[in-house]
Amino acid sequence: MITRKTLLSALVATALGALAGPGPALAAGKTVTFAYQDMTTPIRVLMESGELEKQTGYTVKWVKFGGGGDVIRAMASGNVDLGEAGSSPIAAAASQGLPLKLFWILDDIGDAEQLVARKGTGITSIKDLKGKTVGVPFVSTAHYQLMFALKEAGLSPKDVRVLNMRPPEIAAAWERGDLDAAFIWAPVLTNVKKSGTVLASAGDFAAKGKATFDGIVATDAFLSAHRDFLVTFVRLLAAADADYAKSGSTWTTASPQVAAIAKWTGAAPADVPEALAAYRFPTLAEQASPRWLGGGAADALKSTAEFLKEQGRVPDLAPNYGAFVTADVVDAALKP
Repeated sequence: MITRKTLLSALVATALGALAGPGPALAAGKTVTFAYQDMTTPIRVLMESGELEKQTGYTVKWVKFGGGGDVIRAMASGNVDLGEAGSSPIAAAASQGLPLKLFWILDDIGDAEQLVARKGTGITSIKDLKGKTVGVPFVSTAHYQLMFALKEAGLSPKDVRVLNMRPPEIAAAWERGDLDAAFIWAPVLTNVKKSGTVLASAGDFAAKGKATFDGIVATDAFLSAHRDFLVTFVRLLAAADADYAKSGSTWTTASPQVAAIAKWTGAAPADVPEALAAYRFPTLAEQASPRWLGGGAADALKSTAEFLKEQGRVPDLAPNYGAFVTADVVDAALKP
């Protein structure tokens, strides 16, 4: 009997194609704990398919977290081996000298994060946020860009009541009418937009030199001990992204891919296609290029960290943010 999960496994294996053969299990009996969030990206299809476990022989514990800051703290405590975090929490981790490395760009955020004002509040521009209440996860990419947006509009953080809230808390506060605005991503973004007006998106600020991204980081210890696992992992990640790039128009509400993303993120299936389309997913070759792991990501982390220090979120800057980024895994995955 073909189930949704076996169909997904077949789709991922087919998409992988020439990137990697099935091969033997890499390390039977090994276990890895992966911290993920609720971003609507193709990795959820891979998670649902079980193909990573099949290809590597590892047991993968997928644990959901409410924000990148929580993911970084869990990794620092030794409870998590790999995790998803935005460029802002990664920059904060690097500034503290935590033994972590960014080895994969999960997505270029683009228009996937937006600043939305509630209808009826009289807010029509960022300047109108003065004296208003805005929800955002602190030390997130959205927080980084919100602070830039306020500064650009001539407002200081003291002019606005900025609340530190995880995505589910923003969703609940919005429903209660406790927030005038929020800077957030899907699936919460999709819901707040139904009763709100978009003031700006992450893409607007990226065009002004404040680009943000989500990435996957590994502890130095895990990276050193499980490199083969990570090489297979990024090949599968690249295959999932490539499948979306090639056949994303078929990822509709009724498709197994959208069902998988909805299951793992909590998003409504009807909202997934639009949320996916707001991101850009770098190819394997682009990952290794100067734009990303070959230099650009480190530059973005440095710029973000400088902002965080300005805001008093980190006490000091790291001497070299390139030390917290590696293209080694992607370079290995590119080899035949």
